Amino acid sequence: MSKNLENLIEEALKNIRNDRKAAREFLNEIANEISKDPEQNKYLSPVAAKHVETMQRSNEQLVKIIALRQKSHGATAELSETDKDNLFDLIQNKDEVSDG
Repeated sequence: MSKNLENLIEEALKNIRNDRKAAREFLNEIANEISKDPEQNKYLSPVAAKHVETMQRSNEQLVKIIALRQKSHGATAELSETDKDNLFDLIQNKDEVSDG
């Protein structure tokens, strides 16, 4: 894999992690607001859903980056839904540990 492509992948990974962290923090704020004033639920739930979608897209981007790296190393790999779920859990646990 070219050095330039590797740099772009590393930048993309950094952006994905930052976006996930920001979305998670915002979701926590939304949850706090809803717990203070349940009436806000009808206004804040659609916003929360958009942030969950953002996190889902970041997971899809991670899977694509993994596939790209595998392809560059001459290996082909297909991730099953279980593999994707496990990868998501690993990433989420890593983010929680590094945020703590």
